[in-house]
Amino acid sequence: MSHTPPPLLVETRGDVDWVTLNRPARLNSLDNDLTRDLREYFEALYRRRDCRIVVLRGAGRAFCAGLDLHSEQADRFANGSMPDAMDVQRNIRDIMLAMRRCPQPIVCLMHGAAAGGGFVLAMAADIRIAAENCTMNAAFIKIGLGGCDVGASYLLPRLIGSSPAASILFTGQDLSAERAYQLGLVSELVAVEKLEEVAQTYVDAMQATAPEALRMTKQVFTLNIDAPSFEAALALEDRNQVLLGKEPAFHEGVAAFYEKRPPRFDQARPAS
Repeated sequence: MSHTPPPLLVETRGDVDWVTLNRPARLNSLDNDLTRDLREYFEALYRRRDCRIVVLRGAGRAFCAGLDLHSEQADRFANGSMPDAMDVQRNIRDIMLAMRRCPQPIVCLMHGAAAGGGFVLAMAADIRIAAENCTMNAAFIKIGLGGCDVGASYLLPRLIGSSPAASILFTGQDLSAERAYQLGLVSELVAVEKLEEVAQTYVDAMQATAPEALRMTKQVFTLNIDAPSFEAALALEDRNQVLLGKEPAFHEGVAAFYEKRPPRFDQARPAS
């Protein structure tokens, strides 16, 4: 009996989930099962406290080549009813929504192709590290759809600015890893074999922070991208700093600073 490997692998290393898109033969393109598993995984993160950080990556030669055009969901989108097509659309875009909403920082490791929906998956993460062989695009417009899809028109201009975002979304042109780094879309550009090693340095640094402080930092960072004013952004920051200032972790952090030692935040957590 043949065994079909799961389309999404989740390896838990302490309080970090290493999440791998696992359809390498199809360049990790999004079929029904992978779409469902990604959506359910990220939606469940909102209420999980055992997971502090997520590292998202792809198996094989690519990160994610976008929608699998040979999948049942692609057929439903193209040939089904309007409600069927809307269901497919929402099933995919809800992944990005859950990624932005979850309080865990997401580190995305990109290599090979990060195309279409795969490109937006990377944009929905918080920190992007690209291999030198990575090529990105918003290819939707090349197959007769709009270039703005599953969050691309919201995320990309905020990440790199309006004009370069328009040049990518209006043309579907490829974006090299080097150009993405120049634009500030990715934090680091590394050899493909160094992706995990470099990601671990970010993970280590975030694990050294107080758990609640890290969660609330992502929440404020995400919300204040759309703050209606500077004063509104300051008000949210004020709220979070005062709340965190009442946490045992803050007092441990101050004590560690004066005692010139690493803080022991795990011992400072209040009893649940």
